[in-house]
Amino acid sequence: MKNSVALIPARMGSKRVPGKNIRPLAGHPMMAYTIASALASGVFDAVIVSTDSEEIATIARHYGAEVPFLRPAAQAGDTSPDIDWVEFTLTTLADSGRNFEVFSLLRPTSPFRTPDTIRRAWNTFFDNPAVDSLRAVEKCTEHPAKMWIVRGHRLLPLMPFGPSEQPWHSSQYQALPPVYVQNASLEIAWARIVRDGRTIAGETIVPFLTDEMEGFDINNRLDWILAEHLIASGEARLPAVPQTPWKTTGHIDG
Repeated sequence: MKNSVALIPARMGSKRVPGKNIRPLAGHPMMAYTIASALASGVFDAVIVSTDSEEIATIARHYGAEVPFLRPAAQAGDTSPDIDWVEFTLTTLADSGRNFEVFSLLRPTSPFRTPDTIRRAWNTFFDNPAVDSLRAVEKCTEHPAKMWIVRGHRLLPLMPFGPSEQPWHSSQYQALPPVYVQNASLEIAWARIVRDGRTIAGETIVPFLTDEMEGFDINNRLDWILAEHLIASGEARLPAVPQTPWKTTGHIDG
């Protein structure tokens, strides 16, 4: 078993759903379900939350995650690339004597990801030892062959390929080549690619196809409403969280 760490990014500055990482979802802060799945999967030597917020850090610790240090504010903006905070986290951990060979990114916005999801991805990654990383994907519902770009007053197809007698943009979805879109459920990678290439993906990536709700990503208000409806109707189930619910006090303003 390789020395591995789960990295859970949970900055405070969400705009579309203010405070979404610690906003209550079915009794617990949304972040709690990702922490619970990571811990219950049994594949990680450490589960660490990366945050710029003392409040989030306190809640993360309540649910069993480590927060050994806060993320610098410069790495917690709306457009901050993942490589910045991942590199900072792995380097800071290594400087303290904690060297990890493998890391996994588990984003709190995918609360329906289960311990079994993580274990299946883990097995897929290690069944393919020549790859740099693994990334969760799902079959796209909005096919890029039917997407366009605008140049002046003209529409041009985003994917100008396919047979001339039957352009893809005029074809049925079922007739189009399968295309997959990444989701936020999980990524797994060798730490060496961060150190040697300053990338979180590398060049050789194995796909991990998520099933049903595993890849559901909560990024806006409508996503949140749909998630609550699916939970209430029993159409989706959240991972079990063993801790008592954290009671957030005061107003979460993002």
